[in-house]
Amino acid sequence: MALAATVAMPVTGLVLIAGGATPAFAGEVSAAAVPFTAIAAPSALVSETSNPVIQALPKYETPKYETIASGMASYYGRELAGNRTASGERFNPADLTAAHRTLPLGSKVRVTNPRTGNSVIVRINDRGPFHGNRLIDLSEAAAREIGIRAAGSGKVDLAVEAD
Repeated sequence: MALAATVAMPVTGLVLIAGGATPAFAGEVSAAAVPFTAIAAPSALVSETSNPVIQALPKYETPKYETIASGMASYYGRELAGNRTASGERFNPADLTAAHRTLPLGSKVRVTNPRTGNSVIVRINDRGPFHGNRLIDLSEAAAREIGIRAAGSGKVDLAVEAD
């Protein structure tokens, strides 16, 4: 749904218009008939009770994660595509999923490559790994996100989503 409006207001902070493509800074902003989903404005100009667009926006809190382990991760890819996982769903190497021996199925886990700092949030949907000293098996997409796909394995830090 696109809204059209003519807006002219003094702005003291950052305002994102048209889906965040163009930031506007202090000065006069005119958005004549510009489609937008929402404009973030100083609270003195727009209140949550007077603007139905802002009322419709959900409150979002960043999930907290607790570090639980460090160790080696590997990945499994196309050779197992379509096989059933421990959760009953079919494995898709393009999904951000992982296998862990003991974490509850459905758990959200932040996997971080300490060498690069790259992280990915995966959902535990399978059991394993059952060989070597590996801590977690990532889907191919998750391994690519954190930069261990080319090597086949790498050291990672695991953190689970805290309630």
